[in-house]
Amino acid sequence: MANIEDLKKKAKDALDTIADVSAEVYKLAEENAKILAKKAKLNTEITREKALIRRLKSEIGSKYYELHKDDPEEELKQGCDGITDAQIRIDAKKRELEELKVNTESCCADAPACDCGCEPAEEEAEEKKDDE
Repeated sequence: MANIEDLKKKAKDALDTIADVSAEVYKLAEENAKILAKKAKLNTEITREKALIRRLKSEIGSKYYELHKDDPEEELKQGCDGITDAQIRIDAKKRELEELKVNTESCCADAPACDCGCEPAEEEAEEKKDDE
């Protein structure tokens, strides 16, 4: 019977060892989870701060452009000129759109369907959708 008692003792020791190791593994896993959570939180905060920096730089750039577009520093002249040129092109395209709108309205204002094939009621509905 000594063998059975020895086996019981060895089994108990093995279970105690497994329990100790399991507790240590659990503690390590818990610590690692806390570290990973902290890393994720810090990375999120860094991303948020970078977004703030991008927004503020954009605001600074816009303010600089508005204040100095007519006389920018040499290093910023090309960028300011590019913005001014792009704004001129946008304004021209907006005028062109307005002309098309006026021409379409005068073309179809009095007729339910004119030679161009448009229908005023549909255009008005589309314009209202675009404005929303």
